[in-house]
Amino acid sequence: MEKTIIDIIGWIGTILFLVAYALVSAKKVEADSWSYQGMNLIAGIFLTINTLYLQAYPSAGLNIAWLLVAVVTLGRKYLKQT
Repeated sequence: MEKTIIDIIGWIGTILFLVAYALVSAKKVEADSWSYQGMNLIAGIFLTINTLYLQAYPSAGLNIAWLLVAVVTLGRKYLKQT
C-alpha cells in the first residue's frame, strides 16, 4: 500500500510539471507567476518524495534543485510585494 501511495504522489508530481510547462509554453502563464512556480514547487516536493523512496538519488537531486528554484523565485516575488 505504501508503494502505491508513493507512486501516486510521483505521478501527480509528473503531471504538475507537465501542466506547468505546457501552460508556460502556450503563454497562458508567465514563468515567474505564482501559479507556475507554485506548481513547480509542489511537483518538486512530490517527485522528491517519490525518488527518495525509490532511492533514485540523481533524480532526487534534480527534483530538489527544481523545487529550490521555485522557492527562491516565490521568495523574491513575495519580498517584492512587501
